[in-house]
Amino acid sequence: MTARPLAWVASIIYVAVLVAGGYFHLAGLVPASPGRTAGFFALLLTLLGLETAEWLRYRGGTPRPVAIGLLAVRSLLYAAVSTLDPSGFARALFLLIPFAAYFTLGRRASAGIAAALLGLLVLRLPAGWYRDQETLSDLLMFVIGLVFAVSMAAVAARAQAYAGQVERLATVAERNRLARDLHDSLGHHLTAASVQLEKAEAYLHRDEAVSAQAMSDARASVRYALADVRHSVGSLRGGVFSLRAALAELVRSDPSVGLRIDGDEHGYSSASLLALYRVAQEALTNARRHAAASRVTMTLELGRVAGRLEVNDDGRGFEPDGVSGGYGLRGMVERLALVGGGAEVSSRPGAGTTVVATVPSSMVEAMA
Repeated sequence: MTARPLAWVASIIYVAVLVAGGYFHLAGLVPASPGRTAGFFALLLTLLGLETAEWLRYRGGTPRPVAIGLLAVRSLLYAAVSTLDPSGFARALFLLIPFAAYFTLGRRASAGIAAALLGLLVLRLPAGWYRDQETLSDLLMFVIGLVFAVSMAAVAARAQAYAGQVERLATVAERNRLARDLHDSLGHHLTAASVQLEKAEAYLHRDEAVSAQAMSDARASVRYALADVRHSVGSLRGGVFSLRAALAELVRSDPSVGLRIDGDEHGYSSASLLALYRVAQEALTNARRHAAASRVTMTLELGRVAGRLEVNDDGRGFEPDGVSGGYGLRGMVERLALVGGGAEVSSRPGAGTTVVATVPSSMVEAMA
């Protein structure tokens, strides 16, 4: 596909030549027969129609063979219009040939076509043209126009390439974000369900009541996973995220988790609040999966300047220097970094683990 950035440039030049040249034709300022004037108008309207037809047919980009064919057709039409226009305004149309060729044939072909056009123009100049001030002025303006046409095409092509690169980077960033969401949300609930199912199996023949409760908790975790997916989809569609409600739902079915929330979340962006929620999920998952904690305490403080989430557990702990960090820890740090926040993890064997995550308020983000 051949993209055509600044497609409106050709149409503007067509209209300018049509108005300026048409005025000279209709006012009798140039020697032109009615048939010649009619042909001048008809060809320019044909060019405008061709431009419109291409835009309607190939909005996502013109196939390269078609683009080359259209470039050849336009070049012939430019030559025909120029022949029918004694006023000389139609010469501006030739500037569009190297401009379009830049996107169709490349930079070198565009520069070569510009040089060829300049050579043809010089060959058609009358004898002694280099001593005529008006002719030299027209030639200079044409050269400047060629330089501007090729330069503008180069800038537009680079902008298009940059836009494509930005789009690719945005796609990668979105893919990484989705990967973090899958790990942080579904991973948490499925881990909880797995733990409860193992508990149900272990107590199946020892204590039916405990086994039944574990099965009920596993079903609840699966429901929470489904609700989390629905909530994420709702957020993508423009829904409002409430960190207070999300944390309350996160710990609702687990009496071993304590929760305290102070402050107002309205001074924070949805991205910052969601980042704190994912940290809470990851910390709780790690406490259940790795630390075998019997008690977890979550404290959320939302101040005017920053929000702070602290998660403490009484699990087995670990040596932070001896842990390279799994995907969950990396995802936690990356997610917080995207909103200007940070995280600290402190622990030691036998003394539990403390995770502290902070994010700036919207006021601080705006000042940054």
